Amino acid sequence: MNPLYSVAEIRAIEQRAAEALPAGTLMQRAGQATANAALDMLPFSTNGARVLVLAGPGNNGGDALEAAAHLTYSGAQVDVLHFPPAGEQSAERAAAQRRAESSDAIFNDIGGSALAGTEWNLIIDGLFGIGLARPVSGALRTLVDTVNTLGCPVLALDVPSGLDADTGAVVGPDGVAIRATHTITFIGDKPGLHTCDGRDHAGQVTVAALDLEPRQFPSVRLHLNEARFFARKLKTRRQNSHKGSYGNVAVVGGARGMAGAPILAARSALHAGAGRVFAVFADDAPSYDSGQPELMCRAAAGFDLDSSVLVLGPGLGTAPQSVELLKRAVASASALVADADALNLLAADAALQAAVAQRGAGCIITPHPLEAARLLGCAITAVQADRVAAARTLAARLRATVVLKGSGTVIAAPDGDAVINTTGNPALATAGTGDVLAGLCGSLLAQGWPQWEAALAAVWLHGMAADVLVTDGVGPIGLTAGELVPAIRAAINRLVQQHGR
Repeated sequence: MNPLYSVAEIRAIEQRAAEALPAGTLMQRAGQATANAALDMLPFSTNGARVLVLAGPGNNGGDALEAAAHLTYSGAQVDVLHFPPAGEQSAERAAAQRRAESSDAIFNDIGGSALAGTEWNLIIDGLFGIGLARPVSGALRTLVDTVNTLGCPVLALDVPSGLDADTGAVVGPDGVAIRATHTITFIGDKPGLHTCDGRDHAGQVTVAALDLEPRQFPSVRLHLNEARFFARKLKTRRQNSHKGSYGNVAVVGGARGMAGAPILAARSALHAGAGRVFAVFADDAPSYDSGQPELMCRAAAGFDLDSSVLVLGPGLGTAPQSVELLKRAVASASALVADADALNLLAADAALQAAVAQRGAGCIITPHPLEAARLLGCAITAVQADRVAAARTLAARLRATVVLKGSGTVIAAPDGDAVINTTGNPALATAGTGDVLAGLCGSLLAQGWPQWEAALAAVWLHGMAADVLVTDGVGPIGLTAGELVPAIRAAINRLVQQHGR
């Protein structure tokens, strides 16, 4: 399990732990953990290695000062750029400062030109921790901008300075944040390190629990996605089975000029294991898909929407017949995946939203941030400012499983459970990849997966397929949505070999 803790939850754990420990223990443990992580990032011989420690005015700066003292004992040349608090500092921070000052660390007021002109082996970011509420400004903003241009390894403490630990957004509309290559986060993992801007700023994340016992951690309702959450649903296929054993999917969309979207989704559903897949077109249906003749192409008029799991929206358009198709789908007894134009039509119709919330069959919706903003009646900036909260709100409102796409896709259930996905990369930032994801969700539902596990697995597999392709040199630049489809098939089969029953 990879639980994620809010700032408030971390503060509560920290307070309870501090009450049972000698004063300053947690800061000393954080400093030692930081020094250990830093040593792993330095050259094999640390003698002469140049380390710059940025120590801010709060307890995050105290952690950095503790680390500075430890690193000098290893033979590293440690420079400390210190920003003392304006008022009285905590006793533990004061003790950390005394230890750093009595070590071989050099306290320097390093100017921008000297900072940029030195070949640092490592920079430790201890400017601001999880409590930052205002944008980084003034001289510190200039410092952050300079550090971000240096190109050397950067180890952030708890959270990269300038990043909101809860939301992953850079603090302030025009704010800045350290771009770390590594983050060591204390006590428990933070959601902001894994979604929104967090993935660009946190780098490789490790958790230092500071020797706290598991009983000191409360249960939480937010986790990182991992295969164990859905692996029990992976099943080895029986010899005595047939196409009817693996369900039907109908991808409904394809208004004039947008026929490619349902084809992509339908191909994804087929390669992910559905027994039969229909591509159902709002306008004239082609005779067949020459690239995938196994698909059955149908016109939406007269198609039995109760016969299959429905993936509604890819290329659907917003014409009156599209609205009628959406109404039919919502009123059907079939499990439903709503994507793309289906979400835009839902956003414009409060009665249809209420019908989605009241339907008995399962529903997964897969909005990108703009579609989520339309459904919530807010600005896209509000969605991105707190992606987890937006996904949870939408899931509760529509009583649906919500897949809020983006960097660190958020999957939320109506009861408040939520997961942040860590697979995937910028290769997915291209047209059609959302259609592939929708088809994958529908395929898993058709094969009998519950909607929560289907959503978790689909998002994980979709991202993993992109990761494997990029590792193999296919992308991230120029990867196409169609290339994901066979890679998803390979990922599913590997998982079944590892976990199938």
